[in-house]
Amino acid sequence: MALVLMASVLVAAACAAPRQVQQERRQRQEPPVRLEAELVSPTDITLRWQGRDPGAAGHVIEFATEPAGPYTILGFLPPEQTTYTHPDLMPRTTFHYRLRPYYGAASAPVDVTLGRGPYPAPDPRWAEPRVLPGGSPGTWPVGGEGAAPTSLKATVTRAGGIAFRWADQARDEEGFLLEDRPAGWPDYRVTAVLAPDVNAFGLVTLPEERHASYRVRAFRYGPPSNVVHRTTGDDTPSPTTEED
Repeated sequence: MALVLMASVLVAAACAAPRQVQQERRQRQEPPVRLEAELVSPTDITLRWQGRDPGAAGHVIEFATEPAGPYTILGFLPPEQTTYTHPDLMPRTTFHYRLRPYYGAASAPVDVTLGRGPYPAPDPRWAEPRVLPGGSPGTWPVGGEGAAPTSLKATVTRAGGIAFRWADQARDEEGFLLEDRPAGWPDYRVTAVLAPDVNAFGLVTLPEERHASYRVRAFRYGPPSNVVHRTTGDDTPSPTTEED
C-alpha cells in the first residue's frame, strides 16, 4: 500500500512539474523564444532561435550598436523561420540583437493583376500613408475576434501603382502591415509598415508584384527575447607572402 501511495505521489509530481515550470516562467516573464548569435565570418552574423509563441503572427528581428539601443528593424519574419543572417557588417563593431513576436489578424486578401491599362491618374498624394476621414474608429483590441481590418480595396493607378484603402477595426494597434504574395510564391511577406490609424496607402509595384495577392494587418508587438551580441572582426585581407 505504501508503494502504491508513493508511486501515485511521484506520478502527480511529474505531471505537476511542467505546469509549475510554466507558471514560474510566467511569473518571471521569461520570453518563450531563446536567441543565439554566431559570427560565421569576420563580417557576417547568423542568428538562431528556439521556441515559438503559437499565437504570434510572426517575429521581428532587430539590431542596435549600443546595448540600450535604439534598435532598428531588420525584417518581419514568418513564424516558422528560426534563423537569419545579417551580412556584410561594419568591421570591429559590436552588434546587439533581439527578437520580438507580433500579433494581429490579417484582412481578407485581394488579388490584383496589372495590365496595359489605361488606368486613371491617381490623386497626387495617393502613395502617402493617410488617415481618410469618415472611417469609423476601431473598437476591438488587437487579438480580438473583430480586430482584423475589413473592406480592403485595391485600385490600380498609372505607372504600376496600387492604391489601397481599408476600414480600421482595432483600437490599440501599434501599426499596420501591408503584406503581399506574388503569384507562385508560397507565403506572404511584409512590404510596408504603417503607423496606427492609417487606412490608405499606395504601393509602387516591383516586376514580380504585377500579379499578386495583398492583405493588411493591424498588429501589436510582444515582449522581446533575450539580447545577444557579437563583435565583428577585421575584413582586411591577410597579406600574402611572395616566394622567390
